[in-house]
Amino acid sequence: MTRLLQAMAGAEHGGAEAFFERLALALQRAGLDQHVLIRRNARRAAMLRDGGVAVTELPFGGVLDVATHWGFRRAVARFRPTIALTWMNRATRFCPRGRFVHVGRLGGYYDLKYYRDCGHLIGNTPDLRNWLVEQGWPPASAHYVPNFVSDIRAAAAPRKAFSTPPQAPLIFALGRLHANKAFDVLLKALTDVPGAYLWIAGDGPLLGELERLASRLGVMPRVRFLGWREDIAALHAAADLFVCPSRHEPLGNVVIEAWAQGKPVIACAAQGPSQLIRTGKTGLLTPVDDAPALAAAIRHLLTDPAFAAGLGAAGRAAFEADYTEAAVVARYLDFFRQVAG
Repeated sequence: MTRLLQAMAGAEHGGAEAFFERLALALQRAGLDQHVLIRRNARRAAMLRDGGVAVTELPFGGVLDVATHWGFRRAVARFRPTIALTWMNRATRFCPRGRFVHVGRLGGYYDLKYYRDCGHLIGNTPDLRNWLVEQGWPPASAHYVPNFVSDIRAAAAPRKAFSTPPQAPLIFALGRLHANKAFDVLLKALTDVPGAYLWIAGDGPLLGELERLASRLGVMPRVRFLGWREDIAALHAAADLFVCPSRHEPLGNVVIEAWAQGKPVIACAAQGPSQLIRTGKTGLLTPVDDAPALAAAIRHLLTDPAFAAGLGAAGRAAFEADYTEAAVVARYLDFFRQVAG
Protein backbone atom coordinates (compact mmCIF):
# COMPACT_ATOMS: atom_id res chain seq x y z
CA MET A 1 0.00 0.00 0.00
CA THR A 2 1.27 3.47 -0.86
CA ARG A 3 2.40 5.57 2.09
CA LEU A 4 2.88 9.14 0.92
CA LEU A 5 4.99 11.75 2.68
CA GLN A 6 4.49 15.25 1.25
CA ALA A 7 6.66 18.28 2.00
CA MET A 8 5.75 21.89 1.22
CA ALA A 9 7.94 24.80 2.38
CA GLY A 10 6.00 27.49 0.56
CA ALA A 11 4.66 30.87 1.64
CA GLU A 12 1.31 31.78 3.16
CA HIS A 13 -0.28 32.45 -0.22
CA GLY A 14 0.40 31.33 -3.76
CA GLY A 15 -0.88 29.09 -6.52
CA ALA A 16 1.33 26.11 -5.69
CA GLU A 17 0.56 26.43 -1.98
CA ALA A 18 -3.19 26.53 -2.63
CA PHE A 19 -3.02 23.48 -4.88
CA PHE A 20 -0.92 21.59 -2.32
CA GLU A 21 -3.69 22.16 0.21
CA ARG A 22 -6.40 21.02 -2.21
CA LEU A 23 -4.45 17.93 -3.24
CA ALA A 24 -3.57 16.86 0.31
CA LEU A 25 -7.21 17.09 1.37
CA ALA A 26 -8.43 15.32 -1.78
CA LEU A 27 -5.94 12.46 -1.35
CA GLN A 28 -7.10 12.12 2.26
CA ARG A 29 -10.70 11.87 1.09
CA ALA A 30 -9.57 9.22 -1.42
CA GLY A 31 -8.21 7.11 1.46
CA LEU A 32 -4.49 7.48 0.81
CA ASP A 33 -2.20 6.94 3.81
CA GLN A 34 -0.23 10.18 4.04
CA HIS A 35 1.69 12.53 6.29
CA VAL A 36 2.62 16.10 5.36
CA LEU A 37 5.47 18.36 6.41
CA ILE A 38 4.87 22.11 6.09
CA ARG A 39 6.59 25.35 6.99
CA ARG A 40 5.14 26.60 10.26
CA ASN A 41 1.74 28.03 9.44
CA ALA A 42 -1.09 27.84 11.96
CA ARG A 43 -3.87 28.41 9.42
CA ARG A 44 -2.61 25.79 6.97
CA ALA A 45 -1.91 23.24 9.69
CA ALA A 46 -5.37 23.66 11.22
CA MET A 47 -7.12 23.39 7.86
CA LEU A 48 -5.27 20.20 6.94
CA ARG A 49 -5.80 18.62 10.36
CA ASP A 50 -9.50 19.47 10.19
CA GLY A 51 -9.52 17.44 6.95
CA GLY A 52 -7.93 14.44 8.69
CA VAL A 53 -4.38 14.98 7.38
CA ALA A 54 -1.47 14.25 9.74
CA VAL A 55 0.75 17.35 9.83
CA THR A 56 4.23 18.16 11.12
CA GLU A 57 5.36 21.78 11.10
CA LEU A 58 9.05 22.55 10.55
CA PRO A 59 10.98 25.81 10.13
CA PHE A 60 12.16 25.14 6.54
CA GLY A 61 14.78 27.87 6.86
CA GLY A 62 18.18 28.24 5.23
CA VAL A 63 20.89 25.71 4.53
CA LEU A 64 22.05 25.78 8.18
CA ASP A 65 18.58 24.94 9.52
CA VAL A 66 19.52 21.85 11.51
CA ALA A 67 16.06 21.57 13.07
CA THR A 68 14.40 20.95 9.72
CA HIS A 69 17.05 18.44 8.61
CA TRP A 70 16.53 16.54 11.87
CA GLY A 71 12.73 16.87 11.80
CA PHE A 72 12.50 15.64 8.21
CA ARG A 73 14.66 12.59 8.99
CA ARG A 74 12.62 11.80 12.07
CA ALA A 75 9.36 12.02 10.08
CA VAL A 76 10.77 9.62 7.48
CA ALA A 77 11.91 7.18 10.18
CA ARG A 78 8.53 7.21 11.94
CA PHE A 79 6.20 7.23 8.93
CA ARG A 80 8.30 4.98 6.65
CA PRO A 81 6.93 6.30 3.36
CA THR A 82 6.99 4.42 0.10
CA ILE A 83 6.93 7.77 -1.76
CA ALA A 84 8.13 11.23 -0.74
CA LEU A 85 6.59 14.02 -2.82
CA THR A 86 8.43 17.32 -2.35
CA TRP A 87 7.06 20.60 -3.65
CA MET A 88 9.44 23.09 -5.23
CA ASN A 89 13.09 23.77 -4.44
CA ARG A 90 13.34 24.25 -0.68
CA ALA A 91 11.38 21.19 0.43
CA THR A 92 13.20 19.08 -2.15
CA ARG A 93 16.61 20.24 -0.89
CA PHE A 94 15.77 19.23 2.69
CA CYS A 95 14.57 15.72 1.76
CA PRO A 96 17.03 13.05 2.97
CA ARG A 97 17.86 9.95 1.03
CA GLY A 98 16.05 6.83 2.11
CA ARG A 99 14.28 3.64 1.15
CA PHE A 100 11.49 5.41 -0.68
CA VAL A 101 10.84 6.82 -4.13
CA HIS A 102 11.59 10.54 -4.14
CA VAL A 103 9.33 12.55 -6.47
CA GLY A 104 9.85 16.27 -7.05
CA ARG A 105 6.88 18.34 -8.13
CA LEU A 106 7.59 21.46 -10.21
CA GLY A 107 5.17 24.25 -11.01
CA GLY A 108 7.69 26.20 -13.10
CA TYR A 109 10.96 26.07 -14.96
CA TYR A 110 13.15 25.67 -11.88
CA ASP A 111 16.89 25.05 -11.52
CA LEU A 112 17.17 21.26 -11.63
CA LYS A 113 20.23 21.21 -9.38
CA TYR A 114 17.81 20.93 -6.45
CA TYR A 115 16.26 17.75 -7.90
CA ARG A 116 19.34 15.64 -8.59
CA ASP A 117 18.40 13.10 -5.90
CA CYS A 118 14.84 12.64 -7.19
CA GLY A 119 13.85 9.46 -8.97
CA HIS A 120 10.92 11.09 -10.75
CA LEU A 121 9.74 14.61 -11.53
CA ILE A 122 6.19 15.87 -12.09
CA GLY A 123 5.46 18.90 -14.24
CA ASN A 124 1.96 20.34 -14.18
CA THR A 125 1.87 21.18 -17.91
CA PRO A 126 2.86 19.15 -20.98
CA ASP A 127 5.36 21.85 -21.92
CA LEU A 128 7.03 21.67 -18.51
CA ARG A 129 7.33 17.89 -18.78
CA ASN A 130 8.89 18.26 -22.24
CA TRP A 131 11.27 20.92 -20.91
CA LEU A 132 12.47 18.49 -18.24
CA VAL A 133 13.40 16.01 -20.95
CA GLU A 134 15.11 18.74 -22.97
CA GLN A 135 17.21 19.51 -19.89
CA GLY A 136 18.43 15.91 -19.87
CA TRP A 137 15.95 14.30 -17.49
CA PRO A 138 15.15 10.66 -18.47
CA PRO A 139 11.84 10.62 -20.38
CA ALA A 140 10.53 7.65 -18.41
CA SER A 141 11.02 9.60 -15.16
CA ALA A 142 9.45 12.88 -16.32
CA HIS A 143 5.68 13.02 -15.93
CA TYR A 144 2.77 15.35 -16.60
CA VAL A 145 0.00 15.48 -14.02
CA PRO A 146 -2.31 18.52 -14.14
CA ASN A 147 -3.79 20.55 -11.32
CA PHE A 148 -7.43 20.68 -10.36
CA VAL A 149 -9.48 23.50 -8.92
CA SER A 150 -12.67 23.71 -6.90
CA ASP A 151 -15.90 24.13 -8.82
CA ILE A 152 -18.01 25.18 -5.84
CA ARG A 153 -20.32 28.01 -6.89
CA ALA A 154 -21.26 30.97 -4.71
CA ALA A 155 -23.66 33.88 -4.74
CA ALA A 156 -22.23 36.96 -6.40
CA ALA A 157 -20.19 39.25 -4.19
CA PRO A 158 -22.17 42.48 -3.70
CA ARG A 159 -20.86 45.15 -6.04
CA LYS A 160 -21.98 47.80 -3.57
CA ALA A 161 -19.34 46.57 -1.13
CA PHE A 162 -16.67 47.66 -3.62
CA SER A 163 -18.36 50.86 -4.83
CA THR A 164 -19.10 49.36 -8.23
CA PRO A 165 -22.27 50.34 -10.14
CA PRO A 166 -24.65 47.40 -10.58
CA GLN A 167 -24.92 47.77 -14.36
CA ALA A 168 -21.28 48.60 -15.14
CA PRO A 169 -19.27 46.04 -17.16
CA LEU A 170 -17.04 44.29 -14.64
CA ILE A 171 -13.67 42.67 -15.36
CA PHE A 172 -12.08 40.35 -12.79
CA ALA A 173 -8.39 39.49 -12.50
CA LEU A 174 -6.55 37.46 -9.89
CA GLY A 175 -2.94 36.89 -8.89
CA ARG A 176 0.14 38.04 -7.05
CA LEU A 177 0.97 41.69 -7.64
CA HIS A 178 4.26 40.91 -9.37
CA ALA A 179 5.79 41.98 -12.68
CA ASN A 180 5.20 38.50 -14.15
CA LYS A 181 1.43 38.94 -13.79
CA ALA A 182 1.43 42.11 -15.94
CA PHE A 183 -1.40 43.94 -14.21
CA ASP A 184 0.24 47.09 -15.56
CA VAL A 185 -0.79 45.94 -19.06
CA LEU A 186 -4.35 45.35 -17.90
CA LEU A 187 -4.54 48.83 -16.37
CA LYS A 188 -3.33 50.33 -19.66
CA ALA A 189 -5.93 48.29 -21.55
CA LEU A 190 -8.66 49.60 -19.25
CA THR A 191 -8.08 53.11 -20.59
CA ASP A 192 -9.57 51.87 -23.89
CA VAL A 193 -12.60 50.17 -22.31
CA PRO A 194 -14.79 53.12 -21.28
CA GLY A 195 -17.15 52.59 -18.38
CA ALA A 196 -15.80 49.17 -17.38
CA TYR A 197 -14.71 48.50 -13.81
CA LEU A 198 -11.84 46.22 -12.80
CA TRP A 199 -11.45 44.13 -9.64
CA ILE A 200 -7.96 42.78 -8.95
CA ALA A 201 -7.73 40.19 -6.16
CA GLY A 202 -4.24 39.53 -4.81
CA ASP A 203 -1.39 41.10 -2.92
CA GLY A 204 2.30 41.54 -3.54
CA PRO A 205 5.19 43.98 -3.80
CA LEU A 206 3.79 46.06 -6.66
CA LEU A 207 0.59 47.29 -5.00
CA GLY A 208 1.79 50.87 -4.55
CA GLU A 209 3.31 51.01 -8.03
CA LEU A 210 0.10 49.71 -9.63
CA GLU A 211 -2.03 52.19 -7.68
CA ARG A 212 0.18 55.05 -8.87
CA LEU A 213 -0.01 53.79 -12.45
CA ALA A 214 -3.81 53.58 -12.28
CA SER A 215 -3.88 57.19 -11.03
CA ARG A 216 -1.56 58.42 -13.80
CA LEU A 217 -3.70 56.64 -16.42
CA GLY A 218 -6.89 58.16 -15.02
CA VAL A 219 -8.55 54.78 -14.37
CA MET A 220 -8.16 54.61 -10.58
CA PRO A 221 -11.84 55.54 -9.99
CA ARG A 222 -12.79 52.34 -11.86
CA VAL A 223 -10.21 50.00 -10.28
CA ARG A 224 -10.56 48.09 -7.02
CA PHE A 225 -7.53 46.40 -5.45
CA LEU A 226 -9.18 43.79 -3.24
CA GLY A 227 -6.16 42.23 -1.54
CA TRP A 228 -5.81 38.49 -0.99
CA ARG A 229 -9.26 36.90 -1.07
CA GLU A 230 -10.71 33.52 -0.20
CA ASP A 231 -14.14 34.17 -1.81
CA ILE A 232 -12.97 33.70 -5.40
CA ALA A 233 -16.16 31.98 -6.57
CA ALA A 234 -18.25 34.92 -5.35
CA LEU A 235 -16.00 37.41 -7.14
CA HIS A 236 -16.25 35.40 -10.37
CA ALA A 237 -20.03 35.32 -10.02
CA ALA A 238 -20.16 39.10 -9.80
CA ALA A 239 -17.98 39.69 -12.88
CA ASP A 240 -18.76 39.61 -16.59
CA LEU A 241 -15.43 38.10 -17.66
CA PHE A 242 -12.02 37.06 -16.37
CA VAL A 243 -8.66 38.33 -17.66
CA CYS A 244 -5.23 36.78 -17.15
CA PRO A 245 -2.74 39.39 -18.47
CA SER A 246 0.42 37.53 -17.40
CA ARG A 247 3.64 37.94 -19.35
CA HIS A 248 4.99 34.81 -17.62
CA GLU A 249 2.56 32.08 -16.50
CA PRO A 250 3.85 28.47 -16.53
CA LEU A 251 0.41 26.90 -15.94
CA GLY A 252 -2.50 29.26 -15.51
CA ASN A 253 -4.48 27.87 -12.57
CA VAL A 254 -6.50 31.07 -12.71
CA VAL A 255 -7.73 30.16 -16.19
CA ILE A 256 -8.94 26.77 -14.97
CA GLU A 257 -10.61 28.43 -11.97
CA ALA A 258 -12.50 30.77 -14.29
CA TRP A 259 -13.50 27.84 -16.51
CA ALA A 260 -14.83 26.00 -13.45
CA GLN A 261 -17.05 29.00 -12.75
CA GLY A 262 -18.26 29.11 -16.37
CA LYS A 263 -16.73 32.53 -17.01
CA PRO A 264 -15.43 33.70 -20.40
CA VAL A 265 -11.65 34.07 -20.28
CA ILE A 266 -9.19 36.38 -22.02
CA ALA A 267 -5.49 35.66 -21.47
CA CYS A 268 -2.23 36.93 -22.82
CA ALA A 269 -0.40 34.17 -24.67
CA ALA A 270 2.13 33.16 -22.00
CA GLN A 271 3.23 29.51 -21.76
CA GLY A 272 0.42 28.10 -19.61
CA PRO A 273 -2.62 29.89 -21.05
CA SER A 274 -1.40 29.16 -24.59
CA GLN A 275 -1.46 25.43 -23.82
CA LEU A 276 -4.84 25.57 -22.12
CA ILE A 277 -6.91 27.85 -24.34
CA ARG A 278 -8.12 27.16 -27.87
CA THR A 279 -8.53 30.77 -28.91
CA GLY A 280 -11.99 31.56 -30.15
CA LYS A 281 -13.28 28.28 -28.68
CA THR A 282 -12.51 28.10 -24.93
CA GLY A 283 -11.25 31.65 -24.53
CA LEU A 284 -9.38 34.43 -26.28
CA LEU A 285 -5.60 34.79 -26.46
CA THR A 286 -3.87 38.10 -27.11
CA PRO A 287 -0.15 38.85 -27.52
CA VAL A 288 1.90 39.34 -24.36
CA ASP A 289 2.49 42.99 -23.37
CA ASP A 290 0.01 44.29 -25.96
CA ALA A 291 -2.45 46.55 -24.14
CA PRO A 292 -4.38 47.66 -27.27
CA ALA A 293 -4.98 44.03 -28.32
CA LEU A 294 -6.09 43.15 -24.81
CA ALA A 295 -8.49 46.10 -24.76
CA ALA A 296 -9.93 45.07 -28.13
CA ALA A 297 -10.57 41.52 -26.86
CA ILE A 298 -12.29 42.86 -23.73
CA ARG A 299 -14.51 45.16 -25.80
CA HIS A 300 -15.36 42.23 -28.10
CA LEU A 301 -16.69 40.11 -25.23
CA LEU A 302 -18.48 42.97 -23.51
CA THR A 303 -20.32 43.89 -26.73
CA ASP A 304 -21.11 40.31 -27.81
CA PRO A 305 -22.64 38.57 -24.78
CA ALA A 306 -23.74 35.52 -26.79
CA PHE A 307 -20.17 34.87 -27.94
CA ALA A 308 -18.90 35.46 -24.40
CA ALA A 309 -21.44 32.99 -23.00
CA GLY A 310 -20.34 30.39 -25.57
CA LEU A 311 -16.71 30.78 -24.49
CA GLY A 312 -17.75 30.36 -20.87
CA ALA A 313 -19.69 27.17 -21.62
CA ALA A 314 -16.82 25.70 -23.65
CA GLY A 315 -14.36 26.53 -20.89
CA ARG A 316 -16.59 24.79 -18.37
CA ALA A 317 -16.66 21.70 -20.62
CA ALA A 318 -12.85 21.73 -20.82
CA PHE A 319 -12.68 21.89 -17.02
CA GLU A 320 -15.08 18.97 -16.63
CA ALA A 321 -13.09 16.86 -19.07
CA ASP A 322 -9.63 17.20 -17.52
CA TYR A 323 -9.37 19.36 -14.40
CA THR A 324 -11.90 18.15 -11.85
CA GLU A 325 -10.79 16.79 -8.49
CA ALA A 326 -11.91 13.27 -9.41
CA ALA A 327 -9.97 13.23 -12.69
CA VAL A 328 -6.73 14.61 -11.27
CA VAL A 329 -6.77 12.54 -8.07
CA ALA A 330 -7.24 9.42 -10.20
CA ARG A 331 -4.15 10.39 -12.22
CA TYR A 332 -2.10 10.97 -9.06
CA LEU A 333 -3.14 7.62 -7.60
CA ASP A 334 -2.25 5.86 -10.86
CA PHE A 335 1.12 7.64 -10.86
CA PHE A 336 1.83 6.61 -7.26
CA ARG A 337 1.02 2.97 -8.05
CA GLN A 338 3.27 3.11 -11.11
CA VAL A 339 6.35 4.54 -9.39
CA ALA A 340 5.92 2.56 -6.17
CA GLY A 341 5.78 -0.65 -8.18
